[in-house]
Amino acid sequence: MTDLVIQENKIIERILSMELVRVTERAAVSSARLRGRGDEKAADQAAVDAMRRELNRLPIHGTVVIGEGERDEAPMLFIGEKVGTKTGPAVDIAVDPLEGTTLCAKDMPGSIAVMAMAQAGSLLNAPDVYMDKIAIGPGYPHGVVDLDMTPEENIRALAKAKGVSAHEICVCILDRPRHAELIAACRRAGAAIRLITDGDVAGVIHVTEPLKTGVDLYLGTGGAPEGVLAAGALRCVGGQMQGRLILDTPAKVERAAKMGVKDPKKKYDMKELASGDVIVCATGVTDGALLSGVRFNKETIETETIIFRSITGTVRRIKAEHREFGKFLLD
Repeated sequence: MTDLVIQENKIIERILSMELVRVTERAAVSSARLRGRGDEKAADQAAVDAMRRELNRLPIHGTVVIGEGERDEAPMLFIGEKVGTKTGPAVDIAVDPLEGTTLCAKDMPGSIAVMAMAQAGSLLNAPDVYMDKIAIGPGYPHGVVDLDMTPEENIRALAKAKGVSAHEICVCILDRPRHAELIAACRRAGAAIRLITDGDVAGVIHVTEPLKTGVDLYLGTGGAPEGVLAAGALRCVGGQMQGRLILDTPAKVERAAKMGVKDPKKKYDMKELASGDVIVCATGVTDGALLSGVRFNKETIETETIIFRSITGTVRRIKAEHREFGKFLLD
């Protein structure tokens, strides 16, 4: 390993600890000021502005590979945007400045600010389409569940590996009309269902801590960009995930091809979605099973953040009290 690579790894390690925490904290606090206001766009824009401002302070050559949309659709943090001071290592950036915009706008549980950073070329450059997903947490044999198996087969296989009956398996699924048959199939197998209205990244991350969240398995279709973010978190704790892009129109196939997707029917495993040294950082906006939301006190702001790092398998939780209230919001 060259001295330059060693130096870059040390820089990445430093950035991917407290520096990323500050990025998601700022985004979470900015959007939390608009909780319950009923304005999804304003809350999302506040998070985007704060996250972009903090990213541009980091000593990196960053490229947004998962962002708020493609360049013509997103004024900031679009796919392909360059961020950072351009003085450090080349890294991929995946962001969801406000996952669960509706949850924030309605002040409902589960909204988070989340991002991932990895060595350049490590994150799948996924188009903004749906992805079929399956995910479980750590501690199971490789291949115990599979995207090509039926929901019933996956539930039975997971229950057997866990040493419990299917009735003790809880499956997290986005509450969408398209999932009606999936939900019915899971219930036929005897599993309990945790329906979530929004929050696809957090939904998958729930399987990393089943004792805390009560979720064993994630199934269903959701955003492909969110799938890449969630895969990064699972890699850090030894979970398993598979995803397949849903490219059901010629236009989607063409768009995916331009982003480097050669096989539109490919089943991606977790390491193909997020490889190399990946760090995922998420800060709670509203209270949820995974994280507490932002608290605004008279003289302080309280935040809770979780950080996953793949190269060490480390998971850190940081509960912070921020003083200099106005400075924190405006810096």
